[in-house]
Amino acid sequence: MLMNKASTYRKHLWLLIFVSALTRLLISAFTELSNDEVYYINYALFPDLSHFDHPPMVGWFIQLFSLNLLFSSELFIRLGAVVAGSLNTWIIFLIARELKDEIAGWYAALLYTFSLYTFIISGTFMMPDSPQMLFWLLTVLLFVKSLKTGPDAPQTGGLVLLAGITGGLALMSKYTSIFLFSGAGLYFILSDRRWLRKWQVYAAAFIALLIFTPVIIWNIRYDFISFSFHTDRVQVVETLLRPDLFGIELGGQIFYNNPFVFGIAVAGMVAFFRKRITQNRSEAALLIYIALPVILLFLGFSLFRRTLPHWTGPAWTTLMPLAAAYISNLTEKGRQGKLFPPLIKGAAGFLILVVGVALLQISQGWFLNKGINPETGKRLGIKDITLDMYGWKQLEKGFEQIYRADISSGKMKKDAVIVQQRWFPAANLDYYVAGPLGIKVLTLAEIGRTHKYAWITQYRGGFSEGMDAYYFSSSYEYSDPNNLYRDYFERIDEPETIPAYRNGILVEYHYVWRMHNLKVIPPAELTGANLFTNNSGNRKL
Repeated sequence: MLMNKASTYRKHLWLLIFVSALTRLLISAFTELSNDEVYYINYALFPDLSHFDHPPMVGWFIQLFSLNLLFSSELFIRLGAVVAGSLNTWIIFLIARELKDEIAGWYAALLYTFSLYTFIISGTFMMPDSPQMLFWLLTVLLFVKSLKTGPDAPQTGGLVLLAGITGGLALMSKYTSIFLFSGAGLYFILSDRRWLRKWQVYAAAFIALLIFTPVIIWNIRYDFISFSFHTDRVQVVETLLRPDLFGIELGGQIFYNNPFVFGIAVAGMVAFFRKRITQNRSEAALLIYIALPVILLFLGFSLFRRTLPHWTGPAWTTLMPLAAAYISNLTEKGRQGKLFPPLIKGAAGFLILVVGVALLQISQGWFLNKGINPETGKRLGIKDITLDMYGWKQLEKGFEQIYRADISSGKMKKDAVIVQQRWFPAANLDYYVAGPLGIKVLTLAEIGRTHKYAWITQYRGGFSEGMDAYYFSSSYEYSDPNNLYRDYFERIDEPETIPAYRNGILVEYHYVWRMHNLKVIPPAELTGANLFTNNSGNRKL
């Protein structure tokens, strides 16, 4: 009887994984890339030991699943995220099964599928979170298995060493993976010090550090610029409490993780602390030691400065097996819905509603944007963030006509480049406009605005006197190159206007300026040239 039930849950699990993967593949294929995704393509185009924003794993994933960008469509850029998300559904099933039983595993897989963070942010979009979640959950699974077998079991040492490998790969994906090791360390110190006598624990930490060494080497080469950037993002420097930012962070965590999933996870923690979850309490405690410090830390930071809610996504995902065990206890007590409890149905409904509305808004603009005034270019209605993922292909078609006419008439030099002042829309233009036309994109601003493009600008030859350049802006996020670059170029023409339509409605104007004859080379700190020279002015190796 138990075997039949286990078989039933596994059949449903495979169906869940298939339907989820197919849905995410379709979303991947038919929506344009987000600002972050087009930016991370540069990690694959210009691989390095590490990068300004993050470790290199996201770039390696793009290289692997696109066959080193042989296939560069949106589907193949995102394929690694879809594959990792599908594997993660199975892994979290295994974690919850170790924690309780097969039905808890099934519930955990459902909770994972219905979280916006795991379904979209890390499971569809190609972000550093995509590979991180794969290696994060593998590490959690190995930790849980180690605890379940006990510190003295013969196979435990191997499991711990494997966790060092997967944990190291998680660190190569995103810096927040350090919380895997701090959480395990807290458990060993506060709950079971027998683990501190095992050499494999220290060897695992060394293995993880060894895997992470390329990132350390890269940061040493560039004066720890990546670590400094992330420290500045979360450093508490404000003296005035910001309850508004705290509310945004908390609300974002609730929304990203699905209010139903969030509530069930909180209920699972409460049930654990009240000792209503009695099975495998050591393993459940480990999950809390890993997850809770992350959540509390970023909520604390948000009282002083702006944070991003998806930073805590791995922590809430870690709590899903505990939440699943809590739901399993409820169904065992006769509560309604053995296969699909009401709370999980609610989570499914929320996901379907939000994703459906978002896709309709991106493709059709049904809900937010009423378009723009064709005379002033100003929007009618509230700002529509979905335009970040719409209209780039229209821009490419419109600009191609301008560009080819300019080159054939001699209005612009054949080696004209595109110059931007931020990493986005530089990356969007790189992927959707410049790449297809064979134009270089360079940036001209401080590294805090350009990020990896400071390096890319130098890889592409930098600036030279006499060069011509185009500058792009839009009615959505307007900036004028006359205010930025008039001291560098001999002449900046009046802009050309390229309209973007959605569902027959004018939703955005793209503006394209021609900038002629660079008369002075910009300072090194604005072009990235300073990154390639030492203090004496010699070029770094």
